[in-house]
Amino acid sequence: MSRPIVFLCLFVVACVYAASTYTTKYDNIDLDEILNNDRIYKKYFDCLANKGKCTPDGKELKDALPDALKTGCQKCTEKQKHGAEKVLKYLLEHKKADYDVLEKLYDPEGVYRKKYSQEAAKHGVKL
Repeated sequence: MSRPIVFLCLFVVACVYAASTYTTKYDNIDLDEILNNDRIYKKYFDCLANKGKCTPDGKELKDALPDALKTGCQKCTEKQKHGAEKVLKYLLEHKKADYDVLEKLYDPEGVYRKKYSQEAAKHGVKL
């Protein structure tokens, strides 16, 4: 998949390195509950931004995020890809400052922004 940057798998799944796909044990997480609950959202954001402790699923996500960005989320399931797109759109529309913080951490040179910008546009995501 060539989905856009930074939050490629954010909140969708806490991913671990697996042979062909990331773990699916978190695929049924309610993304809307996370995104619409400031307390829960902040815990995940703080984990990814190195500002707080990580839950086990947050740590798995944080560990897998660099690989997902590097490989275009090749190990992601379709459900994970859909969730990543949902989260990315939410961040860009509602939490742009948080997106910017994470982009500086996970894409400081803009490599992934450039790599995924055309694909993002096809999905209605303006980076």
